[in-house]
Amino acid sequence: MRTVIIGAGAAGISAAVELAKRKPWEEVLVLASDPFPYSRCMLHHYLKGERGAKELSFIQEDLLARLGIGFLGGQTVCSVDTEKKQIQTKEELLPYDKLVVATGSSYVLPRIPNLRSGTNVYGFRDLKDAKAIREACATAKKAVVIGSGLVGMDVVYGLLPHGVLITVVELASRIMPLQTNQVSAERYQERFEKAGVRFRLGVGVSDTAADAEGRICEVILSDGTKEECDLLIVAAGVRPNVGFLEHTEIFINRGIQVDAYMQTSCPDVYAAGDVTGLSGIWPNAVEQGRIAAVNLSGGREAYTDKFCIKNTCEFFGLPMLSVGSVGAEGDNYTILTQETPSDHKKLVLRDGHVVGALFQGDISGTGIWQYLIKNRVDVSQIEKSLFNISIADFYCFDEDVRRVRADSVMRIM
Repeated sequence: MRTVIIGAGAAGISAAVELAKRKPWEEVLVLASDPFPYSRCMLHHYLKGERGAKELSFIQEDLLARLGIGFLGGQTVCSVDTEKKQIQTKEELLPYDKLVVATGSSYVLPRIPNLRSGTNVYGFRDLKDAKAIREACATAKKAVVIGSGLVGMDVVYGLLPHGVLITVVELASRIMPLQTNQVSAERYQERFEKAGVRFRLGVGVSDTAADAEGRICEVILSDGTKEECDLLIVAAGVRPNVGFLEHTEIFINRGIQVDAYMQTSCPDVYAAGDVTGLSGIWPNAVEQGRIAAVNLSGGREAYTDKFCIKNTCEFFGLPMLSVGSVGAEGDNYTILTQETPSDHKKLVLRDGHVVGALFQGDISGTGIWQYLIKNRVDVSQIEKSLFNISIADFYCFDEDVRRVRADSVMRIM
């Protein structure tokens, strides 16, 4: 019995490890376009020069070999035949008995003139992108980054040591609009500006100008202004890597559609991670990969933890945690904030429940907020400041019968 896992990211490696532990006598083969497993979350460290390529790995170097997991890196999958159970790569034809698709996602190029043909246009989704950008920095003088989400700001942070004049173009009125509020965004923006970064907020790119060699030398913004560049990086959206499944019976909507057990519409084919469109965060991808392996190996476990509105980041030594609906506003919401010179804290409440939490600065002890938001825990009866609560506040002791109420006990993972 051979199980092939396409993809060596968080979901793919998690599936391989779980399967190898459950059925060590069966063949498990990881097939990947990448030369080795690594964390995309750490690509900016490579771009910045803080880590080498091998130092981006998130597993022990001998883990796959120790568990008997085969690995074929540098392989491009061209197509899958789900009837014959075969995978066609550029190099060979590989049979499988069961398949896990964990191919992640790729950056999207907006429909802007010259963007798809420009020879100096890059995304930032894999090691190949990071290497190409780093090489381009050897001669580049001016860079434009389209998009200021977490990926965009990671790119900017990684570019800083290369001496390139950086301009960030963002359609929203603040940077990292999905993760920040105005205060936390301004704190980060001030630090980036001190490092020499320029921001063009509230505008988009409507056109470009290219030279005779096909290099974009200028972007034209929606307000009519122009920004010169010899390096253009797009960080404004992603889409699942599903092109090689085009002629299969696997149903694809926003991503590969899976049931609660991570199985696709085709027998013996499972999917996990970004390619499903369920979540874009690391812990969820790991869990999806694990559950796919459990079920394809004969178990029966559903994927239930679909909460994925959580992000952490750190720039210039200033960490931030953002969970839930931090930007919710209106009469139905109560907003609590707490400010110190070094910290910014914000809570968003509705009907006695926390629906959003943002902590910038000291984020110690903040693991509780994902649990409270995800499980809709009622905090209306807590008398002290919510900013000072801890796990202990949810162990309600009954003085009469000297017992802990069962409904107040929780587990924090």
